[in-house]
Amino acid sequence: MRILIIEDDPKISAYIGKGLKEAGHAIDLAEDGETGLHLASTEKYDVLIVDRMVPKLDGLSIVRTLRGSGNLTGVLILSSLGDVDDRVAGLRSGGDDYLVKPFAFIELLARAEALGRRASSPPSAQSTLLKAGDLEMDLLARKVRRAGKPIELQAREFRLLEYLLKFKGQLVTRTMLLEGVWDYHFDPQTSVIDVHISRLRKKLGDTGNTLIKTVRGAGYIIDNGF
Repeated sequence: MRILIIEDDPKISAYIGKGLKEAGHAIDLAEDGETGLHLASTEKYDVLIVDRMVPKLDGLSIVRTLRGSGNLTGVLILSSLGDVDDRVAGLRSGGDDYLVKPFAFIELLARAEALGRRASSPPSAQSTLLKAGDLEMDLLARKVRRAGKPIELQAREFRLLEYLLKFKGQLVTRTMLLEGVWDYHFDPQTSVIDVHISRLRKKLGDTGNTLIKTVRGAGYIIDNGF
C-alpha cells in the first residue's frame, strides 16, 4: 500500500514510517497539516495516518476538508486525546478509525492494513461465503457449518466469527473486536471478549484452540493452518 503519514513529531513519524516500510508499504511524510492536505488531495494513497494535533491545519480539519471534496481514502486518526467524546469527534469528522497514543505498532499496522483491504474490496465484490479449513459461514443464509455439521450461534457469536473470518490470516486486536463487534470505541474494562471467544471455541469444537489462535498480549488470528 501507499500510505501518507501526517505527523509533526519526527520521532513518532520516523518510528511509524520505518515499521510500515519493513512491512512492505510505501511511505510519504508530511510535518504539518497544510502540506498533508496538499499531498492527500493531489496524490493517490491507500491509507492516511493523521495526527490530530499537527501545526498549520489540525487533523480533524484535514479530514473534514477531504471528505467535503469527495476524497474517501481510509483515514486512521492518531491522538493523545482518548476520551469517548474525543473519539466520537474524530469519527464524526470523517475518520474511519481512531488510535490513542501511546500505541503498539502492531496494532497500528493491523488497523492501517484493515483500512487498505476495505478500500480494495468494495461491498459488491465481497464474498457472502467465508471459509477457513472445514469451517464455512454463509452470510446470506446466516448459517455456520464445520465439517458439514450445522452450528447454532447467538447473534453476537455470529458477528464475532464473521469478523475473525473476514480478517482470516491477519491479527485481529482486542480493540478492533471491541469496535467492530461490540461498537465500543473505548475499553469497557470487562472480560466480554474472553467470554465470547471461549463460548465460540466450545461451539466450534475448538478444544485445542487451534482454530481461533490467541496471540498473547495482542489479540486473535484465524487461518487455514489448523
